[in-house]
Amino acid sequence: MKKLSVLALAAFFAVASCKSNSDSATTSEAEEVAVAEGHPYAADLSTSKVEWKAFHKGGFAPRWGTINLSAGELTLANDEITAGSFEIDFTTLVVDPASVTEEGKKASDLQEHLKSPDFLNVGEFPKGTFEITGITDFDPAKDKSVVEGANKVVSGNLTLQGNTINVTFPARISAGDGTVRVEARFTVDRTAWGIKFGATEADPAEWGISKDLEIGVDLTAVAK
Repeated sequence: MKKLSVLALAAFFAVASCKSNSDSATTSEAEEVAVAEGHPYAADLSTSKVEWKAFHKGGFAPRWGTINLSAGELTLANDEITAGSFEIDFTTLVVDPASVTEEGKKASDLQEHLKSPDFLNVGEFPKGTFEITGITDFDPAKDKSVVEGANKVVSGNLTLQGNTINVTFPARISAGDGTVRVEARFTVDRTAWGIKFGATEADPAEWGISKDLEIGVDLTAVAK
């Protein structure tokens, strides 16, 4: 009984930890993309990064890594972002070896599996896109975020495997001296884009992999 209690407590903290590390993005149907007004800023592809983190059911055995952007641009007017679009290169997906510690398992094997038709299907859909549809002010009185200094709420159309869904999440945006930086960490339900491996809808008891996918964004763009 004591052993069971310890395991239950461990599971509770694993799930709690998972939920506290990112903001839950809200989703809706695709919306009209924002019109670019102002001065263009090019994404610095050498410093910008997208981090991902996924979990097995119950928040156990997390896996994480990075994905590169292959293109990106923001438009600013009076140091405020008016529009922007980015291209995500899934062929660059990397699994951090530190996240695969079980005996007999390799990060390289997981990396290839994630690129297979079971998950991202990189052979058919090597790129994804994110297009800003709107940005509003973050209201600390009603909005909450794990991102320290969050000051904006970003909405955009995220396209994966040909499926487009609008996602909304808090972010910290800072601009000045010809540079703009965007920081965010949010969670989406991967099955909304048709990525359903390991998450059997017919019987939730058979789920082996969490539907939640945590995405971290740290983007820097420089005035052209």
